[in-house]
Amino acid sequence: MDTLVIDIETKNTFQDVGGRDNLKDLDISVIGVYSYIRDEYRAFEESEFGDLGKMLQKTQLIVTFAGKRFDLPVMEKYFNFDIQSIRHYDILEEIEEEYGRRIGLGVLAEANIGAGKTGHGLEAAELYARGEMEKLKSYCLNDVKLTKELYELIKKQGYVWVPQRNSNEMVKVALAPAEESSQNQLI
Repeated sequence: MDTLVIDIETKNTFQDVGGRDNLKDLDISVIGVYSYIRDEYRAFEESEFGDLGKMLQKTQLIVTFAGKRFDLPVMEKYFNFDIQSIRHYDILEEIEEEYGRRIGLGVLAEANIGAGKTGHGLEAAELYARGEMEKLKSYCLNDVKLTKELYELIKKQGYVWVPQRNSNEMVKVALAPAEESSQNQLI
């Protein structure tokens, strides 16, 4: 069974669908994936979601950053099986549980692996609207790479550094790997 690191980008924004309460009205443009079994990154366009569905059905664990509240709920309508039944490790959820607040992927990645995001989510919808699919895929796969590297760091050392707001200080936040996490049961 595979472990997949996943990130999605959408064709539209919360503003387009009437706010965050209408999350499931968002449409996916690209799903970025890293497969541990295949040791490869791949960006799936909507016409390729069938291939991704086959991969998901052979997956023991999905790793995301904010995937429980965003990626997986938006993905549900694209697959004819319960994607939420796959075991899930959400790095942001783990940080929130242990530390008590949210942090952005880019800030966390910069502090821990010295690399950051190449853009922001709103740009993804703009790239899609302009038909710049290769730039969109690159942006999405960069987020997948950051998420994977943070996950690897958590497995290796059992913690991440969380920068403090308006300060140069960092707090060491202990995180259990997926095998030990209380948050990775079925959601």
